[in-house]
Amino acid sequence: MLTLAIALISGGCRKTQERPPAAEIHTVTEELARAASMGVPDGIKLDVETKLTASDQDQTSSDDLNIRIYLPSESAYKPAISGLLQSLGGVATSHGLTQNSLESREGILFSYSRRGYVTQFVHIHSSTSQPPQKSSIERRSGPRLAIILDDLGTDRAAAERIFALPYALTISVLPNRSHSVDIAEEAHRRGYQVMLHLPMQSLHDAKPEPQELRPGMRPDDVATLVNEFLRAVPDVTGVNNHQGSQSTADVALMDALMPILRERELFYIDSRTTKKTVAYEAARHAGVRCASRNVPFLDDVPETSAVRKQLEVALQDAKQNGEAIAIGHPHGATLAALKEILPRANTVGVQLVFASDLVH
Repeated sequence: MLTLAIALISGGCRKTQERPPAAEIHTVTEELARAASMGVPDGIKLDVETKLTASDQDQTSSDDLNIRIYLPSESAYKPAISGLLQSLGGVATSHGLTQNSLESREGILFSYSRRGYVTQFVHIHSSTSQPPQKSSIERRSGPRLAIILDDLGTDRAAAERIFALPYALTISVLPNRSHSVDIAEEAHRRGYQVMLHLPMQSLHDAKPEPQELRPGMRPDDVATLVNEFLRAVPDVTGVNNHQGSQSTADVALMDALMPILRERELFYIDSRTTKKTVAYEAARHAGVRCASRNVPFLDDVPETSAVRKQLEVALQDAKQNGEAIAIGHPHGATLAALKEILPRANTVGVQLVFASDLVH
């Protein structure tokens, strides 16, 4: 049915532009899912299931969004559907999507398209029965894994290899590198999430950065340097530490950093480069949305076979614990392993998400 619908919708359109990248389609799908949850009146429960099946290899593929609304009574149908469609429509409009109505024997079925290509199919069902005991949030998200790739900014070729991966990946860009700006801008344009890879002092300072956060800095100096770094990396939504085994263990420095991120409405991911880190607790205390790397680094051993094993560990941890955050680097071995293993995530029931989806 979906193949026929695609043909009916797009068959008459002459495609003079490329379809949006799969990663961008996935980003919009996740945004639609979040909007659905916020669009219904209080007291209405719903279940949102996303299938991120659009790929750059198949230009006719699209994502699916299945929404089931549990109504307390039939009279609640109209306001619930109205609020839901309005919320979804706001997201669609902001991304330049066109809605196309389709026939359905059950519920409401329509698609969104851009540039003549179908990007999402949305199917809405309603029921006056009670939802299963398992919470709708758990069923919607399932096991989730966020993968952050650090140290971007110098190697443009490595960035292009990442952009060839049609998955929800988060890239963390070092400031003031030769390609920091263009990589960050291109990543954002393609639908990837961008973070600032914030330089911080490490123990023994084996590989110091020209500028980095160091214990003993005055709060004003911390603010000046962080704001300078943020200006050097566009389209940033969050921050994680580059090195920092000494800095993230310093309470005063972390207490100076977190209010800056809160004012900028940025989240923080603690890379956990030391067991003595206080960064996560400082972020929570300051009211900054935050999370921590909770599986081993993917490429401490930069060999494809080793990275492959670490990715399997990350997938398994996500399944066991509900969510996981893994960090790797743009090594050739890491990117080769990602290309091999990430297609398996969906088949084993793990959803790949952005880092921002796992902060609290």
